[in-house]
Amino acid sequence: MKPKTYSGIYNDKHGGMTSLGAIIKDGWILGLIPETETGEGWSLHQLDALQDKCHAAWAEYGFRVANLPEEMRERHERVHREAIERARAAGWDPELGEDE
Repeated sequence: MKPKTYSGIYNDKHGGMTSLGAIIKDGWILGLIPETETGEGWSLHQLDALQDKCHAAWAEYGFRVANLPEEMRERHERVHREAIERARAAGWDPELGEDE
């Protein structure tokens, strides 16, 4: 049996507004992966490893966007703004839960 892999943030349901999509976005924001990396084809192990790195990086900033350096804050705003635009264009409704 072939192990399950992630479809990638641009192929994820709800335009990537999922917990796995959040890991990829955090990786971009924190500079842990390039923004050209979508996670497509990644195993759960790879996503878990990135999540651990993201958690450690966020801890350095007290898990607060306001504590990020200006360049990272600007990237955070842009990445999330673009993600929301893509998700809404794909039919995502922020009022609905992830499973709806």
